[in-house]
Amino acid sequence: MTALLRYQADLLARSQRWLPPLILYVAFLGIGVQSGQPVLDSLGYTAAGLLPVAAWLVRICVTGEPDAARACVAAARGPARAHLACLLTALLASVTLGVVATLVVTLISDPASNGHRVHVAPLRAGAAGLPATLTCALLGAAVGALTSRPLLRSTGRAVPAMLLGALFAVVLTGSPAQAAVHGLVTGSQTGRAPLPLLPLAGAVLLTAAAFAAAARLTDRRSP
Repeated sequence: MTALLRYQADLLARSQRWLPPLILYVAFLGIGVQSGQPVLDSLGYTAAGLLPVAAWLVRICVTGEPDAARACVAAARGPARAHLACLLTALLASVTLGVVATLVVTLISDPASNGHRVHVAPLRAGAAGLPATLTCALLGAAVGALTSRPLLRSTGRAVPAMLLGALFAVVLTGSPAQAAVHGLVTGSQTGRAPLPLLPLAGAVLLTAAAFAAAARLTDRRSP
């Protein structure tokens, strides 16, 4: 699996198809996160914005390999393992981007609650923001896995489904991503920085199930 991950990471880096989602995320943060804003609010914004980016990166990894090369890799290592490597590569790229963004936003934001009434230790804020960011990265990857091939092969269906899935994952009550982001925003009102460990655990389970379903379906649909 390590060799497959290196292969997929090299494909992603060389394709430069990661540039549009990266630019979109940087622009999103540049508009919504300003130096001196309350740190927990900014971290919630940072986490929420990562979810559709993670879904987009999954689509890039799943569809970026030429069909002939994909068939060769699937024949050598198995269709399920080859597809799982695409999904994991996108997830790792999303997590890396999220960790960097969380660190930068924590450093430039005001270590205070909403209204600047209560001090919020930057280390504590970062420790709360990182699990929220990971939760959104995981849920985004799950959305991407369930709205890309082999489940949805048509671009006309897959892209709208991906966008709607990302939106629902952020706003629907009960979603781990919504719970994690809401916890940060609510915590900013009081100056408390909650650790969203339960949403993170839920995101891990949902993403593992989505990845397993996509890999199994890939295996069944391969000749």
